[in-house]
Amino acid sequence: MTIEKRTTVHAFRDDSLGEHDAVGLAEAVRRGEVSPAEVARDAAARLGAVAELHAVQVPLDPPALGGGAGGAFAGVPTLVKDNTDYAGLPTGHGSAAFTPRTARRHAPFVRQLLSTGVTVLGKTRLPEFGFSPTTEYESADPARNPWHTGHSAGGSSGGAAALVAAGAVPLAHANDGGGSIRIPAACCGLVGLKPTRGRMVPNDQSRHLPVDLVVDGVVTRTVRDSAAFLAAAERHHRNPKLPPVGLVEGPSDRRLRIGYLLDSPNGVRCDDDTRAAVTDTVATLRGLGHTVEPVTMDIDPRFTEDFLTYWGMLSFLLGATGRTFGADFDRHRMDGLSRGLREEYVKRWRGTPGVVRRLRRTKLAYAAALRGLDLVLTPVLARTTPPLGHLAPDVPYPVLVERILEYVAYTPVDNVVGTPSLSLPSSRTTADGLPVGVLLSGRPGSERTLLETAFALEAERPFRRIQDV
Repeated sequence: MTIEKRTTVHAFRDDSLGEHDAVGLAEAVRRGEVSPAEVARDAAARLGAVAELHAVQVPLDPPALGGGAGGAFAGVPTLVKDNTDYAGLPTGHGSAAFTPRTARRHAPFVRQLLSTGVTVLGKTRLPEFGFSPTTEYESADPARNPWHTGHSAGGSSGGAAALVAAGAVPLAHANDGGGSIRIPAACCGLVGLKPTRGRMVPNDQSRHLPVDLVVDGVVTRTVRDSAAFLAAAERHHRNPKLPPVGLVEGPSDRRLRIGYLLDSPNGVRCDDDTRAAVTDTVATLRGLGHTVEPVTMDIDPRFTEDFLTYWGMLSFLLGATGRTFGADFDRHRMDGLSRGLREEYVKRWRGTPGVVRRLRRTKLAYAAALRGLDLVLTPVLARTTPPLGHLAPDVPYPVLVERILEYVAYTPVDNVVGTPSLSLPSSRTTADGLPVGVLLSGRPGSERTLLETAFALEAERPFRRIQDV
């Protein structure tokens, strides 16, 4: 595997989007400084300017927009991840195993997204069925990291993260079943909030499964965009079983008790750059007046194997029911990671009831770890962003799965438990200039506390901007 020379790519320029985040751009639209149609045209031009990132799956021509559209993000351009139906566009799920059909109606989350006023300009790429933590393929160009185009943009929302980091759009749809919002956010220097299970409208793909892992959201460049999106989405759908979040606009005066964990609950030791990012954040939080102390999380030692088996069950079910995606679906054309997951599951399917039972019990260990604490700080990933090819689906499955487990060692716990979790850029970068993320997680319904803490960290150490590199 050859590591490419560093190339940084971005689309920031002197146009109607400027250097605005989504909140700033929406304010400019409301003040009449720019029009929604002008913004859509300029965003489409930006998408074209970063075509080498290979992050767009299906482009849409910029619509002819008039004034008067409502919503907190009226006139703000975005894209939908290509595992979610947008009426009139095909949904391909990142797979070469079938020919995508055109969706006849919007998925429930797309309706929630559109309620915020955004303008959709197309769909973003993801790895096959969202299984991989990198957006790479066996026979197509990978999505590239705009900070260093020879490296992964993360996955599974890698296309979304690449475009937001590169400045093509201020925010983009993402979803997360094992880290797929937070991983690409960490790789691309973004804010990635995985909300509490049930905070957003239920995800069509996972709501009927024995453990509902997937939740939708967005990736953004600023904490205020993530906070404003959550507040706007809540106006469309609010789960009465969860405390309302409302609009979070800055840090709180409340001083928190925060636990931190360096090595993962399943024993994976993080690398030196990642370790330094967490310890730097610990120091920053202490400087802000919070009490920060080490914590342990005694989850079942079988958790990693159980999660992998459950992931394999999902691949098996997709292979068995694939004709619902397209009449020509052929499970033999699924990529090496999907095939390997399915084949391993076939060997151990009889253990599925025990796997589900143990995964559901993870919430007890998680609750015990957070007893007396408000939040937990960990790495997002155990390793910094790898070069393209390291996690590609054509790597032999036994090697690939070992690499994935050494990389994705923290994020799945929050998917299993259903707790909210927020990836933030740290003050650290790798020797290649790549961002390193840190992860804040909390109890169910604690998004307000997460966002308030993120606001404080962003103010204390502003996030690096790709246009300044």
